[in-house]
Amino acid sequence: MDTYRLYFSPGACSLAAHIVLEETGAPFELLAVPVAEGANLQPDYLAVNPKGRVPALAIPGESRVLTELPAIVTFIARRHYQTLAMLPKAPLGEARCHEWFAWLAGWVHGVGFGGLWRPARFVAEVSLHAAVSAHARQTIETAFAQIESKLPDGRSYALPCGYTIVDPFLLVLYRWGMRIGLPMGDTYPAWTASARRVLERPAVQRALHSEGISLEF
Repeated sequence: MDTYRLYFSPGACSLAAHIVLEETGAPFELLAVPVAEGANLQPDYLAVNPKGRVPALAIPGESRVLTELPAIVTFIARRHYQTLAMLPKAPLGEARCHEWFAWLAGWVHGVGFGGLWRPARFVAEVSLHAAVSAHARQTIETAFAQIESKLPDGRSYALPCGYTIVDPFLLVLYRWGMRIGLPMGDTYPAWTASARRVLERPAVQRALHSEGISLEF
């Protein structure tokens, strides 16, 4: 099988795509684009992905990379469905999966953490950045409470059907919650239990090790 190339930044949302690739067992290589160092805005990477964001996935036989995390993980899961079923077979089940992912990517990640860490994306006036970040933190905490409310019914993962593409992304967001100082274990016990299950998976451990990051409860 030909080899994928995943452009990633350690610990960024691209970690979810990295985990899904690890889960499939498909051959791939990693190309680091450290966002903290501005590597995503350098000409060599902009030539790959003019959006200047990670992840991006180079697919053998395709002239253009695939961008946007939801598209990338869905493509990988669909293409390698026989290896590991990370998308539900039933149409409504798959729709529920995408419902989760669209909200996590667009609202929790894009508006919440985007506003917290990069308020300049939302308003140019520097004097307003602190207010944007403060409001974004409230958005994150409200969203995290909603995530917790979906999980304490005894399910092991985000969807009752089992482990899907949603769960690696939830693990990324859980880790980000710890990064900004939220008391994740005390405040979100059901989510914490689910995150522990995900963290136990060998593919997740391999991805974290490869990116040189850790997650301790």
